[in-house]
Amino acid sequence: MSFPVPGRKPISIKDIARQANVSHSTVSRALRNSPLVHPDTAEKIREIATSSGYRVSAVARSLVSRRTQTIGVVVTTIADPFNAEVVSGIEDVANAFGYSVFLASSQSDPVRELGVVHSFAERRVDGIIVNSSRVGSLYQELLSSLSIPVVFINNHNPGGFAYSVSIDDVAGARQITEHLLGLGHTRLAYIGDRFGLQSNLDRMAGFQDVIERAPQARRPARVVYGDGTSAGGAQAMGELLASNQAPTAVFCYNDRTAQGALSAIHEHGLRVPEDISVAGFDDLPVSSFCHPPLTTLRQPMNGMGRQAMEILEQLLSRNPKAPDMANKFVGDLIIRRSTGVPSIGKQL
Repeated sequence: MSFPVPGRKPISIKDIARQANVSHSTVSRALRNSPLVHPDTAEKIREIATSSGYRVSAVARSLVSRRTQTIGVVVTTIADPFNAEVVSGIEDVANAFGYSVFLASSQSDPVRELGVVHSFAERRVDGIIVNSSRVGSLYQELLSSLSIPVVFINNHNPGGFAYSVSIDDVAGARQITEHLLGLGHTRLAYIGDRFGLQSNLDRMAGFQDVIERAPQARRPARVVYGDGTSAGGAQAMGELLASNQAPTAVFCYNDRTAQGALSAIHEHGLRVPEDISVAGFDDLPVSSFCHPPLTTLRQPMNGMGRQAMEILEQLLSRNPKAPDMANKFVGDLIIRRSTGVPSIGKQL
């Protein structure tokens, strides 16, 4: 394969047409694999284009097709490994369909999130995927004016008007809570997220639902709040440990919160799981390397990103089989060494 020489004017369709002794419209059709061009002629044109280092202009192509073959993806922060896994899934499918991905972060700021979405629309992306939206239902008016499809992943303020992919937070929280009760724990606590996110409300609801139905569980169960980070988890865990009767098992809103909780427990000279069991939610890659490895609810992050992009592609291609509005994944409980049977005397 040859490449253009730096400083040399790029070869054009007219240049190829002159070398192939055909019209420039024939070259254009051949490069689009049109059946209207004789196979021998098309092969000759493609060989000239390849040897000359010709590259199709994305700008020119978009003027003809009215499509830019670009997708805008909004995440809360690029520092979150959850987002990295989701974006990887999006990119895998986007590349397979010939789309480029533009990535921007909202820093969990609703105003900034809306600004990023507006910016993507102004740059004529073909569609937008928003991961962990903090705006949610406010998109209802915006979507009608954008005229481009938007798909949400784990929308924290859901609305029935939007195409979405999410984890079943209630069912996942139930799995974790039932696991802890099954080990013999009676004093359970939940470390949530103080920002009022729908995922937190659903996970807390699943936790409390199981507690209310379990005859052996102490009620009401303790609920304290972090901010979804390791630092917030450590601070919330410290609050639980300072109480007169600390829990023997703690379910954390996410793995980052659980990592902070583990750190606080160790700093207080306690052992996990002998003194306190800890469980998280997400199954981030680092969770299997915690001390001890973390029991958690696995979200299929890459798969959720892939499905969101598949839905978006169906919307863009106007697939006659319309995708479902709401797509929910069921997570898998991953049991590791951070949860275990409470020590004798700790259950009461």
